[in-house]
Amino acid sequence: MTSNLAAVSYGVNLSPESLDNVRKTLAESGVAVSSESHGGDDRFAVVTASLTAGTETAADLAVVRRKIAEAAQAGVDTAIVPEGLRQASRKLLIMDVDSTLIQQEVIELLAEHAGKREEVTAVTEAAMRGELDFAQSLHARVAVLAGLPAAVVDSVRHEVRLSLGAAELVAAFKAAGHVVAVVSGGFNQILGPIAQELGLDYWIANELEIVDGALTGKVLGAVIDRAAKEKYLRAWAAAEGINLEHTIAVGDGANDLDMLNAAGIGVAFNAKPAVRAAADAVINIPYLDAVRHIANV
Repeated sequence: MTSNLAAVSYGVNLSPESLDNVRKTLAESGVAVSSESHGGDDRFAVVTASLTAGTETAADLAVVRRKIAEAAQAGVDTAIVPEGLRQASRKLLIMDVDSTLIQQEVIELLAEHAGKREEVTAVTEAAMRGELDFAQSLHARVAVLAGLPAAVVDSVRHEVRLSLGAAELVAAFKAAGHVVAVVSGGFNQILGPIAQELGLDYWIANELEIVDGALTGKVLGAVIDRAAKEKYLRAWAAAEGINLEHTIAVGDGANDLDMLNAAGIGVAFNAKPAVRAAADAVINIPYLDAVRHIANV
């Protein structure tokens, strides 16, 4: 079932020794390297190896991925990717926003204006670790924003910075004819301008309620939580006629887990430990466009 695979190694410390470590781990897992190609850029190096034999079931593949992760050296990660996904003519890339597409957590930036950043940060981190229900935690965090002038949202929008390589990643996928989407537990008021600037195909987030020029401390409608993220992945893939096996999901927190699990490959980007353990691939360097090499775009 999974014999046509590629091992994509990438990192800022990629070296002959680290690649030998990857080959050794693959061999111990019963997987042989049939060919290699080297590439990358001046920020990090990439080696893609075609694999043969040794993985007959999804369970076998999960074991190989776990062993690769356990044996990884600092600054080097290796993704085991089905060639069917890498060679697909049309793919869907779906990403989380806060601490993934962008470097910050927007709710924390907003809370700073209310003098509540430390309090909100603690709740955010617990929610991202999966210790709190995301919807409940969001309502609690947004409540502290009540009374802030709406102009604060505009101020925070200007503080937001894309993750390194994010614009390049989106541009590369779009140029190759693929579909790019984001789904966020953050806020439309922040995400909208970013989505338009990047030319995203699909995007959705929560809506902060604003009345008489001030935040009410509430969000409108249903919260975009982990179940919603998976729902939109499936819906957008179906709308574009893209098989789920040809989708790539990227996120960092517990509310991304359902989306990562449903995608053809789920990528943990500088993620919480529980997310790294559950994902198909991890990126532990600050360059989001490493996803390009995983997906062969």
